[in-house]
Amino acid sequence: MTTTTDGTTGEQLAESLLQNVGSENMRAATRLLGAHHNGYWLRRFLREEGGALAQEAGHPVIDRGEDGPSLDWEAVGFLLLARPPALGGSRNELAVLECAASLVTRCAVHLGEVIRAVDETELQLILRAIKEAASGKPR
Repeated sequence: MTTTTDGTTGEQLAESLLQNVGSENMRAATRLLGAHHNGYWLRRFLREEGGALAQEAGHPVIDRGEDGPSLDWEAVGFLLLARPPALGGSRNELAVLECAASLVTRCAVHLGEVIRAVDETELQLILRAIKEAASGKPR
């Protein structure tokens, strides 16, 4: 399956990466990234597939397995820990990525730092993802 970013919303990108993902936490984390800034991180990972981020992580951030594309959360966690210059992103963009990775236990977050970094809209997206991961039901 080919996943493109042309003419799709961030939410649609997230859904295209969830076709065979069974983990509710991974689903919630991916949906969070799809909802944040119209899929900013998902678009970056797809656009830079095979680029600097993949090289830094040692393999692509988008797993193109037989079951369909999905985020490789191990790669995301590695990139957050390594903080390569290629990762970039503003403080609030990184805070949202950290929260998503935290939902799948790939990154620890300091909630006080997250709260200071995000605006009200981003905070609501994070809370929605936490509720979805806890309940197993998309909000």
